[in-house]
Amino acid sequence: MTRSIRIAACMLILALPLSAETLTTDTTLLQRVEYWYANNMNYGSITALMAVESSFIPFPSEVVIPPAAYVAADPDSSLNVSDSYFLNVVVVVIFGTIGALLGAIINYLLALWLGRPIIYAFADSRVGHLLLLSSDKIKKAEEYFNDHGKVSTFVGRFIPAIRQLISIPAGLARMKFAPFCLYTFLGAFIWNSVLALLGYIAHGQADLINRYSHELSIALIIIVAIAILWLVIKHVIKRNK
Repeated sequence: MTRSIRIAACMLILALPLSAETLTTDTTLLQRVEYWYANNMNYGSITALMAVESSFIPFPSEVVIPPAAYVAADPDSSLNVSDSYFLNVVVVVIFGTIGALLGAIINYLLALWLGRPIIYAFADSRVGHLLLLSSDKIKKAEEYFNDHGKVSTFVGRFIPAIRQLISIPAGLARMKFAPFCLYTFLGAFIWNSVLALLGYIAHGQADLINRYSHELSIALIIIVAIAILWLVIKHVIKRNK
């Protein structure tokens, strides 16, 4: 998962408008994020976003599970106007894992049906590059799968550069579907549990975060600006070469 996608996803969330009841001139960026998740995140959206994250479409799970767990850790955080629906941390992990499995199955079936030549050709196409794919990335995932065998679909869920693509070589190798689903589910469940734990721990520091929310918001803006500048410079250098 590339840094550019992480940054873009975070910026998208930060730019989303708040409701009239919560929007004030003193609202910080961190509070915008918290309000948006508290009013928009539900089990369906968690499943859908994690399915996208686990497919060939690049999207960071780090902007889905930890914030959802953060909101779920607050018993007063409701997810709709009627104040009748609440998230549960354990259920967040379960639905996030189901979504991750669905996305992995998409990759698996596409690789199984299309075959190696088409998969590699697509990875090197203009659309593939827009999705941050390349034949080198597919080859790296395939080599990892060949070196570690079926268990790589489990271990690979913890490796950022491999996690989204490890299901493709599994499909190319025609790995049996039941073991593939089992290993993928277990790996995704553990990974999502770790992310949820981070969100839960962060909520324990909610008072401290709110106290320094303005300073943290400024720091976040600076980090995003520096990261974007670095990506632009890197792209220009690569293009000139």
